[in-house]
Amino acid sequence: MPISEYSDVPARRPCWERIDAVLLDMDGTLLDLRFDNDFWLQWVPERFAARHGLTVDEARQELAPRFAARQGTLEWYCTDFWSRELGLDVAGLKREMREHVRFLPQAEQFLAQLGRYRHERGLRTLLLTNAHHDSLAIKAAQTRLGRYFDAMVSSHRYGVPKETAEFWVRAQAELKFDPRRSLFVDDSLSVLRSARQHGIAQVFAISQPDSSQARRQITEFPSVPDVMALLTLQE
Repeated sequence: MPISEYSDVPARRPCWERIDAVLLDMDGTLLDLRFDNDFWLQWVPERFAARHGLTVDEARQELAPRFAARQGTLEWYCTDFWSRELGLDVAGLKREMREHVRFLPQAEQFLAQLGRYRHERGLRTLLLTNAHHDSLAIKAAQTRLGRYFDAMVSSHRYGVPKETAEFWVRAQAELKFDPRRSLFVDDSLSVLRSARQHGIAQVFAISQPDSSQARRQITEFPSVPDVMALLTLQE
């Protein structure tokens, strides 16, 4: 979905010696949000317009308030919900467009390096995403993302999005991570706020979640343009 702009907070390298678990978002953190922005702003309106006899601009005008009304809710991320709401096979369209799914620059190199940390010091890597199970499965199959993680969890498993306190309570109970010794990275400020409120010790924002757009300016959290910077920043 579309992203907005914010102003920069200088970031220093995470305190890796104080981290036992790395918690990572998927879309806009590891995978290029360009896919999702194109999907919801271009491909879905095109299919919706064709189905309902509208122009693409008319379809966008009709869809925009529907999308806005669900932002921040679990339905916002749910392919089943939008399939019913729009009369489209949303998961099927994602499968059709799956070749456009890409890692963000240097994200795969970062995950490979993190894999060495996993073997050397028992660091755990956990994927926490709001993406629906369908979307997670499609993207994981396309990128082989699962090989880099000890567990991958969709918020749909808990019935609440990452923006809520309940998500973090349930995720911690199931995955057994210590918030005080965890690093969390996401591109969503509302999700980062929720993680910080739960007590996640180190939180970082991604300032360029969509490779086709300029870096955002972020004031509220330390930010990096890509996850690889978490390993290359100065102490």
